[in-house]
Amino acid sequence: MTVLSDEAILLAMDTGELEIEPFNSNNLTPNGYDLTIAEIEMPNKSKISEGSIDISPGARFAVSTKERIYCGANICAQLWLRTSWARKGICSSFGKIDSGFNGTLTLLGFNSSDKNVSIDIGNTFAQAVFEMLSGTAKALYSERSGNYQNQKGVTWSK
Repeated sequence: MTVLSDEAILLAMDTGELEIEPFNSNNLTPNGYDLTIAEIEMPNKSKISEGSIDISPGARFAVSTKERIYCGANICAQLWLRTSWARKGICSSFGKIDSGFNGTLTLLGFNSSDKNVSIDIGNTFAQAVFEMLSGTAKALYSERSGNYQNQKGVTWSK
């Protein structure tokens, strides 16, 4: 697989093979795009879509991205926690964005530090690193499981 450069990301967006909506040019990196927090929710607690929340030590939480991502039949993406969060003690494990996925992303985190970590709506949380497949996918995400296709906002496990 080939990682897309900033120029290749913009070209893929121009051709419709990739969509990032809304797109903020300040979030474009040399080899990816930084995803912005739209919502934060802790299990069995209310979610917030403005302001900030303190994540207690040992607490898990979910964030939803502001951006809706669409990957065409030739593109997928890796997700990486921004290192600024890891340095504060936030741990996360992400999957890939499959070819054919369309929707916002729900990203899970855990505060492994011994201090509260404050997270603001509008902060960037993770980076999507887009990759070109070796060939066109035979069956897209929507045709396989599609469990989270067109999701919007924090979506817990189905």
